[in-house]
Amino acid sequence: MARKALFSGLIVDENENPVEVTYVGEEPMYVVNDAGFRRHIPSESVDRQVLNLMKEQIRGNEDVISEQTAKMLGQDDLFSRAIIQNQIKQIDQQFDQLMQSGIPDEGRAYMGMMGFKIVINLHGEVIRLDQPGIIDESGDDDQ
Repeated sequence: MARKALFSGLIVDENENPVEVTYVGEEPMYVVNDAGFRRHIPSESVDRQVLNLMKEQIRGNEDVISEQTAKMLGQDDLFSRAIIQNQIKQIDQQFDQLMQSGIPDEGRAYMGMMGFKIVINLHGEVIRLDQPGIIDESGDDDQ
């Protein structure tokens, strides 16, 4: 089974135009329209950049994340927190597994409805990651 583009439907270019997804053989590509020239960027490159940005946001906040996740799940006990924290410590393995299985269509649709958006340039470099509920340095709730 061919790998899917992890964040298809959630990526736009610098001009806020949606980025398409196509396949070259079995490899998924994000396609950025560069004044009529369709630049094909391997999706794995962009997807890994996004996952690395998320990992950096997690780093140093493992305790808070595990506590809040346990509360959201209604499992706010020491054992549940330890399990969640262990999963967070293995985030690279979790991301590798996610790269293989992909995000379900419903999950990506929900992420989009919540305001999750990735902005890339013509070379496939992530220049901005908009996530709902994240506070930026200026103190605003939205990025």
